[in-house]
Amino acid sequence: MGAAQKRCIAKAAELAGFEAVVTSDKNIRYQQSLANRKIAIVVLPSGRWPQVKPQLEEVVAAIDNAVPGSYKEILWRSGRPQPWL
Repeated sequence: MGAAQKRCIAKAAELAGFEAVVTSDKNIRYQQSLANRKIAIVVLPSGRWPQVKPQLEEVVAAIDNAVPGSYKEILWRSGRPQPWL
């Protein structure tokens, strides 16, 4: 998926009233301008359900703590937590 498509997805999600986009695309940080955005981006280390499922509590916490225009790249519990940017 190209950068233009990713911008469209974030913009469409924002216009639809979503408060956050959850993705495993670590490059989205460099392809999305968060300035003046009303949507937060939460990046997971993997999009594979068997890896995500045991970490749902952490994923939900990241979404709950998201604020408009924020970017959060989380690591699973075994990793070092990342600060909000």
